[in-house]
Amino acid sequence: MDSADIVIVGTGHGGAQAAIALRQQGHEDSILMLGRDAYPPYERPPLSKEYLAGDKPFERIMIRPEKFWSDKNIDIKLGAMVSEVDWMDHQVVLGDGTRIAYRKLIWAGGGDPRRLSCPGARLKAVHAVRDRRDVDAIMAQLQNGAKRFVVIGGGYIGLEAAAVLRKLDCEVTLLEALPRVLARVAGEELSRFIEAEHRAHGVDVRLETAVEAIEGEDGHVTGVRLADGEVIPCDAVIVGIGIVPAVGPLITAGAAVSNGVDVDEFCRTTLDDIYAIGDCAAHANPFADQAIIRLESVQNANDMANTAARAIMGDKQPYHALPWFWSNQYDLKLQTAGLSIDYDQTLVRGDPESRKFSVVYLKEGKPIAIDCVNNTKDYVQGRKLIESDIDDVDLELLADPETPLKELL
Repeated sequence: MDSADIVIVGTGHGGAQAAIALRQQGHEDSILMLGRDAYPPYERPPLSKEYLAGDKPFERIMIRPEKFWSDKNIDIKLGAMVSEVDWMDHQVVLGDGTRIAYRKLIWAGGGDPRRLSCPGARLKAVHAVRDRRDVDAIMAQLQNGAKRFVVIGGGYIGLEAAAVLRKLDCEVTLLEALPRVLARVAGEELSRFIEAEHRAHGVDVRLETAVEAIEGEDGHVTGVRLADGEVIPCDAVIVGIGIVPAVGPLITAGAAVSNGVDVDEFCRTTLDDIYAIGDCAAHANPFADQAIIRLESVQNANDMANTAARAIMGDKQPYHALPWFWSNQYDLKLQTAGLSIDYDQTLVRGDPESRKFSVVYLKEGKPIAIDCVNNTKDYVQGRKLIESDIDDVDLELLADPETPLKELL
């Protein structure tokens, strides 16, 4: 039987950082990373941006050069699908029946793209944007002459893909079922600004629009049929409607789950010697009033990886990291700090028409999150303001773009 002192399931940001952090923390025994992917650890955010646009080759989005892993004595087994977790015997079982024993297990399995359930959802040229294989398939279609795209989903993935496709001079129709884009993560001020930017760049943005079917001929996509009967002709479809946490083997093994696998403040699951980190880990977040949430971000994956590694090495420090996110669309750089969950007020700093402004989210008068568009200074100082947990902020000064946020600390 194969074995490793620590087995890490997943080779994304969380899995890679867990292995790195363990070595940094002084772990000298064996580490084995198991990845479903066919490639060594690489960054996911550029997939819908620089990689799809052709601005960065794959080598430039690798988390570390391949040689790094062998130099650190970190083994990586690619194309490895974990089908079972035998937590009582401390073993994982791969799809081919191989059993691998472990002392500690870190589950960094991420998630699978949420699929459409309508007719035609499995046709060729219906793409997700989750791994390199997904984006390579889109790029292959572009190289073969595809010019008309329908993007389903007005979240960050869909909007970023739409921006890149417009840069590549494609016709793009973006469909969102809700009344505005970014409805789940941003206030209306930012949503309407982003919507207007995409319209100005030629994207046909359609809100409150439901998809009835993907149409095709000979297995290939020809159009998207809407609930009202209209058919939008296209060569390809990109679906960005979220992910489903990839935790099936942990569920079968008996781990407590909610929206993902439940973990405590040290990223431990309810199964002995098994930790979970990143997109798939449901945790009580201190910046969401201890609500149980999942965070799909590089920040969360990296910080949870560090938390789990320290706990394994005997240095238990509860997970307490301010969430942050970013998105690039056209010449816009959007940076977010904090979580706007249950906000009851927003303040806009600056003029959106200048294309440099910030939106501050408050709850009972306290700043809890900030969205910054082309405004890095506000972002840096806004992070410190939110971390300070100040209740008595002067709202007039907060709304004044000429007042540096650091003066409110």
